Amino acid sequence: MALIVHKYGGTSMGSVERIKNVARRVAKWHAAGHQMVVVPSAMSGETNRLIALAKDIQEQPDPRELDMIASTGEQVSVGLLAMALQAIGVPAVSYAGWQVPVRTDEAYTKARIESIDDTRVRADLAAGKVVVITGFQGVDGHGNITTLGRGGSDTSAVAVAAALKAAECLIYTDVDGVYTTDPRIVPEARRLERVTFEEMLEMASLGSKVLQIRSVEFAGKYRVKTRVLSSLTPPDIDLATEAESGTLITFEEDEQMEKAVISGIAFNRDEAKITVSNVPDRPGIAYSILGPVAEANIDVDMIIQNAGVGGNTDFSFTVHRNEYQKALSVLESQVRDSIKAGSIGGDPKIAKVSVVGIGMRSHVGIASLMFRTLSEEGINIQMISTSEIKISVVIEDKYMELAVRALHKAFGLEQAA
Repeated sequence: MALIVHKYGGTSMGSVERIKNVARRVAKWHAAGHQMVVVPSAMSGETNRLIALAKDIQEQPDPRELDMIASTGEQVSVGLLAMALQAIGVPAVSYAGWQVPVRTDEAYTKARIESIDDTRVRADLAAGKVVVITGFQGVDGHGNITTLGRGGSDTSAVAVAAALKAAECLIYTDVDGVYTTDPRIVPEARRLERVTFEEMLEMASLGSKVLQIRSVEFAGKYRVKTRVLSSLTPPDIDLATEAESGTLITFEEDEQMEKAVISGIAFNRDEAKITVSNVPDRPGIAYSILGPVAEANIDVDMIIQNAGVGGNTDFSFTVHRNEYQKALSVLESQVRDSIKAGSIGGDPKIAKVSVVGIGMRSHVGIASLMFRTLSEEGINIQMISTSEIKISVVIEDKYMELAVRALHKAFGLEQAA
């Protein structure tokens, strides 16, 4: 049979009873003859608790020590799950990231996976064991524990699947797949049976919380067949039914998928806009502004530079809302005087709303329908960004839900393709 990787989120691992249910589900796949690797998250709320403890000691925790603390949540999870499997007669062994090892760079709290040594894992699989590996963490070249950032267990699971050349990576969550948009905002939202890696990458980057963006990047780069499905179904559900449930994220596009002009509406309210006004309109000005921001490890998203007037221009970009004040401080201290900027200001109360779909490649009029729909709702567009399969706009935060509902209806996403 096949080598399969399962990933379980914090909700799935949220209690002893739920961990036992995960063990029963994994045991079912193991009994069917599959080689099984499981990557669980920390128990629900545990990482937040650990980080809060660190901040009670140190207002700005040392990143290395914070990773040492935050990584322990997953170590508890893998030990408990291995014990739960053993308790029902399934041979299992657990490993922390440094034991595999999962090699990363040295960027504490935001580390990136560089390589995975599969020797130890393959030996255990060959011996008939289920291997349980911590998500979210690894080890750098100096032997220091690192973590991958929020949602890093998704990335760990897909990276492990890629390293082992697994047949499929199943991401179990508290939702039953990828929807056209958040059903809490649009009750008519529809679950997608299939979505391409390109579409899922755009949705993840634009705020969809189903999968972490780096996990989708890994899956697409290494062509790891990935499925998002619910862990809240009965663990003894028929294996064939479970294997076809949820949403398949695939690199195989077909005509049926392209008939759907738009696959989903993504949104993100964790954005903030910064504008550097009246700066010289000359070569290198973008680097002069964004270089120090990048050196401060602040991610920049949408960027707009207005046409120059009288030798000067305005330069706007968006960052995560949590890094808004940090970005302003960097600009004030390192950029304003060096480029002789007129002013530096911003707005932390914005949201980004996007329409996504591979069908946009072969259909015209998507942008005009989107802009007309927002106009009819009285919603002003502050920034626009496009790619081959996506159009994003920045609007006032208070209009976000209205925009999502209106666009979902305008593009007929409540109807099956």
